[in-house]
Amino acid sequence: MARIELDRVSLKFRVRPAGRVTLKEFLLKGLFRKSTNPIIEVDALQGVSLCVEEGERLGIIGHNGAGKSTLLKLLAGVYQPTSGRRIVEGRISSLFDIALGFEPDATGKENIFYRGYLQGETPRSVRAKMQAIADFSELGDFLNMPVRYYSSGMMVRLAFSIATAVEPEVLLVDEVLSVGDMSFQEKARRRMREMMAKARLIVMVSHDVKAIQEVCGKVAWLDHGTLRQLGPSAEVVAAYEAAMSRKPPLAA
Repeated sequence: MARIELDRVSLKFRVRPAGRVTLKEFLLKGLFRKSTNPIIEVDALQGVSLCVEEGERLGIIGHNGAGKSTLLKLLAGVYQPTSGRRIVEGRISSLFDIALGFEPDATGKENIFYRGYLQGETPRSVRAKMQAIADFSELGDFLNMPVRYYSSGMMVRLAFSIATAVEPEVLLVDEVLSVGDMSFQEKARRRMREMMAKARLIVMVSHDVKAIQEVCGKVAWLDHGTLRQLGPSAEVVAAYEAAMSRKPPLAA
């Protein structure tokens, strides 16, 4: 059974606006006073309620900074709601921050284990998938080298190969992944289509509303952390595009 339910979920971040303070600034500007560098609260999500049942594909759209990626990370359990209720049933497979958990001084093969453990794998299950992951990455003997010597393309190839070697129930996807050269990108697209076909439930974030409509039957439109509209993909995308066309362009 795969299911997602958010009931009036809000998420606040507590941040300091001034960033790092040097010793010189501390001494000369009196930054030891609490009031000079207060912690402020940022409302990342505000009262979001939605439900996604097994078999559904939900797309999330919105402007930059609307809270789309934050919502995905909340669904994945990276963030916990400040208020409200979050329910996610089913094994989660997330395709964002796919290089999270990599150790630069460890080899590619060792990192397959490290990243696999973060995805809920066991030593036995990782060993069973090791050859398939190695073959898909096309990295060959480079898997015996520390990943600190990898190019950025090699790193993403390995990370993508590991992240997509799971049997998804709840699949969370942030944007379309571009990995490696053109031939590998085609392999990656085929792998993504296979995962989406197998997943019981998908939540997908993208600025490409055409891709959203092709994959998702339902769309959520986020606007500054609030859920502005939720409904059939064609209806919500049309409303979003109409609103964006009325929005004045940013000043140069």
